[in-house]
Amino acid sequence: MSRKPADWMVPLDERILEILRAEGWSAPPYMAQKVSLSASVDRVDERCRMLTYAQMIEHLSPQYENYDLTGVGLRYLEGRIDANGLPRPKAKTLFE
Repeated sequence: MSRKPADWMVPLDERILEILRAEGWSAPPYMAQKVSLSASVDRVDERCRMLTYAQMIEHLSPQYENYDLTGVGLRYLEGRIDANGLPRPKAKTLFE
């Protein structure tokens, strides 16, 4: 099955999801090193917040910036759900 990304998603989002599926939980600095898209740590962190709002990944701890893939994120990677049906991230909610 092919993946159905939401219109707000960027290629970096898929790489973040793939890294989390392959390696388990991770932090933005590590993921920024792993992606082949030359993304900064800040950019990976921003995309993680968006994916968290969309319920595709979850923030594991308030003390550390570690994220893990959710069942929704896994189903998306498997092509079983359309990401357009997930909550749409908004800048106001992401940076409060």
